[in-house]
Amino acid sequence: MQPMKKFLLFGFMVFCLASCASKKEILYFQDIDRASLSSVVSIYTHPTLEVNDILKIDITALNPESVLPFQFDKSPISQQSRQLDLLKLDGYLVNKEGMINFPQLGEVAVKGKTTQELEQELEQRLSTFIKDPTVKVRLLNYKITVMGEVKMPGTYTLSEENITLPQALGLAGDLTIKGRRDNVLIIRQSHGQRIEKRLDLTQTNWMNSPFYYLKQNDVVYVSPNNAQVKTAGFIGNVGVLLSVASILLSAAIVIFR
Repeated sequence: MQPMKKFLLFGFMVFCLASCASKKEILYFQDIDRASLSSVVSIYTHPTLEVNDILKIDITALNPESVLPFQFDKSPISQQSRQLDLLKLDGYLVNKEGMINFPQLGEVAVKGKTTQELEQELEQRLSTFIKDPTVKVRLLNYKITVMGEVKMPGTYTLSEENITLPQALGLAGDLTIKGRRDNVLIIRQSHGQRIEKRLDLTQTNWMNSPFYYLKQNDVVYVSPNNAQVKTAGFIGNVGVLLSVASILLSAAIVIFR
């Protein structure tokens, strides 16, 4: 075999090896069969309210007229529409001090409380003026951001009070083949601080952690794998270079044979 053909064959073999990805890099939950997963109840916590959250607070009672002094006037458009953006205009914004301005009650501290805790507090305070009030609190701007190597990166606003990390990645179309399953970064805002956590989705131990359920304003970033990083450089992926070299060598063999 001629030296040039040997070199061509060697280059083709290296290219094939460089293009392969192992199952350890791609498959999720690889230790699921021997994992010990905690119950969902033991790891779930209700999200706590933070600055810039927008709340929808509804009050009902046996006497509807007794509730009117504790509600802001609502425009006919917002009463007739279910669009989320219009509901936000009528919502209660948590200011930088962690307070909302509630009719008749004045400023109410909400930061750090869950929606259930705020419901109980408002019911207790309103019971002085209203007989048997019932309060329902919902978070209107619960959103998460998914970035990096996913099929549909973006910011997602949700109507649910909670979402799991696998559900969030499912909303974003799952990781691309170029995303690192073993290096998913979550950035979380909690009590005015930022927390960073890196998770290995090829394993299952993270499913027992507080990061299985995402919180509002969480950022999920999927890192690109080494091959994808190299393609962003000037030289590019080694596999691509070998492919080009193989084509040129094949052409040279045909021309000069």
